[in-house]
Amino acid sequence: MRQIVLDTETTGLYADNGDRIVEIGCVEVLNRHVTKNHFHQYINPERDSHPDALAVHGLTTEFLSDKPKFAEIARAFCDYIRGAELVIHNAPFDVGFLNAELARLDLPPVEELVACVTDSLVKARDMFPGRRNSLDALCERFEIDNTHRTLHGALLDAELLAEVYLAMTRGQETLEIEKLTLADEEEAARGKPLSAFQVMVLSPTEEELAKHEAVLDDIEKSNKGKPCVWRMEDIAEVTEAKEVT
Repeated sequence: MRQIVLDTETTGLYADNGDRIVEIGCVEVLNRHVTKNHFHQYINPERDSHPDALAVHGLTTEFLSDKPKFAEIARAFCDYIRGAELVIHNAPFDVGFLNAELARLDLPPVEELVACVTDSLVKARDMFPGRRNSLDALCERFEIDNTHRTLHGALLDAELLAEVYLAMTRGQETLEIEKLTLADEEEAARGKPLSAFQVMVLSPTEEELAKHEAVLDDIEKSNKGKPCVWRMEDIAEVTEAKEVT
């Protein structure tokens, strides 16, 4: 399973009112392991950030002025997330901004590019109802070091969210391992001939053989001397031996 943990920073809160994305940060998770295949891009939004947003991310108009516009990185971004599960904290916010940017370029929305979108905030609220479930609160709850997070940054927040999400879903790791182990065992068994399996055969003791013969004698007596089926094979083997000699 390929998962992309994603975060964005924006000029403001309202994509439908002209606010734009100024930073995208993505972290790849393969089979519950964070890889080094990140996607990180500062973006020139072609407008100023709202003062409240600027106080959150600190990305000034001057700093962003020489960065590529979204149109210049859109294809690379779409290729990066294609087919993956997106994990986003408060997904409607980020997906709304991404879809607004994609729509300006007549590109399909995020939902048509990825396998699914998982909102880690919804999952956190289900796990911890009535408690604070911000990224900082979850880092504290799962003892994840976020002391270096003085300002919001898309890549840093995606890295922290990846750790948080893996901690939140840790029970699934054991379940997946058990499923994989069982599947591997079944696959291995299907590919082996019966001769490859070790079968333990215990030989009877003389006392056990004597008791067995006594039981067969009793059966034959009750059957008027006719040989019981368990001795028919022995009789056939003796007859065959005589014919050969």
